[in-house]
Amino acid sequence: MPVVAPYVGTLPAIVNTRGGAVFDPHQDEWDIREPTFSAKLQFETLPELGNHFEAAFRSTLVWYAQNESLPHLRNLFYRARHLFEFVSDRSKTQVSEITSVDLLNYKSHVGPDREWYLGTVSGFLKRWRRLGYAGITEDAGVLLNQLRLKGNVKGVSTATMDPYDGPFTALELEALQMALNSGYAQHEVSLADYVLCWLLMMLGQRPTQYAALKVRDVVIVHEKGGSSTYSIRMPRAKGRDSDARGEFKDRVLTPEIGTLVARYAAEVKKRFTGLLDDPLDAPLFPGEQVDAAIAGYAFHQTSAQIGNKINAVMRRLEVISERTGDFIHIGPKRFRSTVGTRAAEEGHGELVIAELLDHSDTQNVGVYVNSTPAIVERIDRAVAMQLAPLAQAFAGKLIDGPSEASRRADPTSQIRAPGITGDFAAISSCGKHGFCGFLKPIACYTCNSFEPWMDGPHELVLDHLIAERERLMVTGDARIASINDRAILAVAEVIQLCETARYERSAAHG
Repeated sequence: MPVVAPYVGTLPAIVNTRGGAVFDPHQDEWDIREPTFSAKLQFETLPELGNHFEAAFRSTLVWYAQNESLPHLRNLFYRARHLFEFVSDRSKTQVSEITSVDLLNYKSHVGPDREWYLGTVSGFLKRWRRLGYAGITEDAGVLLNQLRLKGNVKGVSTATMDPYDGPFTALELEALQMALNSGYAQHEVSLADYVLCWLLMMLGQRPTQYAALKVRDVVIVHEKGGSSTYSIRMPRAKGRDSDARGEFKDRVLTPEIGTLVARYAAEVKKRFTGLLDDPLDAPLFPGEQVDAAIAGYAFHQTSAQIGNKINAVMRRLEVISERTGDFIHIGPKRFRSTVGTRAAEEGHGELVIAELLDHSDTQNVGVYVNSTPAIVERIDRAVAMQLAPLAQAFAGKLIDGPSEASRRADPTSQIRAPGITGDFAAISSCGKHGFCGFLKPIACYTCNSFEPWMDGPHELVLDHLIAERERLMVTGDARIASINDRAILAVAEVIQLCETARYERSAAHG
């Protein structure tokens, strides 16, 4: 009897993915670029596979490329690679099949906390068998149908307010916003990066949604009274959808941010006039043109590129966390979970939070409602002094007095606080040229143009802020009461700097 070769499927010459990309499945590297996602599946990184086994593996991946999302395909490739590496290391031979013993040993190897590794790849192996390809033994198929595996635990970092992966505290978020504003004002952050980061902080959408945005998605409505309202048509870009711009949700922008976004969109439109048939089709956050870009997505960045850009911009600000005393760990997911957590703190329910974060249902938003509030319940002088060195909220420069001020010749540069000190005597200086609409002196302490005097009445300012906070905590809303928390820490830091400076001056004079 002739030996019948196992069925491993027939690889087509060219594969069209569900998202519109085209690639050759025979290559050792699948370099796939869809509208807002890209993936490289490098087969040379796999352990040694039997010829029939690899052919069946590739054929199964082709099915996923044609029927599922690109991120899902990429995830399955690397989860399968992890399994194959384990089997290869144990057998010391090439991988030619996956048996029930292999699966049980792998389950034991990854342990309960990473059981979801096998849970992820199990669906892939089941599909492999359903397609009729060789390589997954019958006993392995029976075991896969019987196994009940724990999924990846979600929401732990949010529920525990993890200082590295969970939501930002109100102090951390305010510090990031102020540092971003300062970076933009000093031309250290570009307009494009500034707009992108502010939209992320305001809306908390996924990087792929910002990658799919076009100039035409910025909407301006001019009202009869002369005012304007601004909104953005946010592509839903759901992970399992093939069309990143198949659905939209309107997101209203504040007038300040809306005006800035509209000005930025106009600049992008001007840049692409003559470059694209319709400059309104230009990506709102353009990148470089790539070969074989999907029609309608010329110059669009990928989700990963947008995420990397956000990380690079925000990390460059080097903002300190009052919880860790180190630079704040940055990641787009942290901004997203912060939006959900802050909405829950304001009393919004699961339906509203699901709408804000563009979830299709409420099954993954309960963690926000149940998470620990990020507001410090009580800040007194002792707490402020303890947190101040960690938060580093003071951004200005301590000076000895008005003679050292940057604008000492300008009498308008001197700051007074009669409502706090009880008189009109100057207490500090401002180094900023031009109009400032912020409340003095409270907002001054976190401003990089502020020049507090070493002998200024900063203790009175601290006492005033703490007393006002305690009053509002009793009579009002906790979020309103905590609005000046970062200013409190900045004043406390100034007091400590003054004490150190006075000590050093006294020591120097013997």
